[in-house]
Amino acid sequence: MYNSDTELLFPLRLIQSLEDVRGGSWQKLIQQVGDEGAPLEERMAFVYMMVRLGGCVTCNADSFRAMKGCTLCARQTIRRYRGSDQELADQFQQARQDVELFIRKSGGLIAD
Repeated sequence: MYNSDTELLFPLRLIQSLEDVRGGSWQKLIQQVGDEGAPLEERMAFVYMMVRLGGCVTCNADSFRAMKGCTLCARQTIRRYRGSDQELADQFQQARQDVELFIRKSGGLIAD
């Protein structure tokens, strides 16, 4: 079964759709990262966090998650997260550190 809302990894286009899922600090994070002018590193870190939390790497075309689509899966992942909004923010900060470390080790975002 094919769902047009299903992609290989968490899509950037869904960031704004997650704003109403949790409380104030989560909404602030979404506003910060979801803005088109947000630094690419922050947007990449958010995608990385969502990939880890949602298990995007193990999703495949025949899985229930893929049949639901990325929007419903992402919303459910964040809604069911057992930690606090602050713990989600901490997850984001850890993902951001991981992305920044990767960028430093690889010599930048864009190779010449």
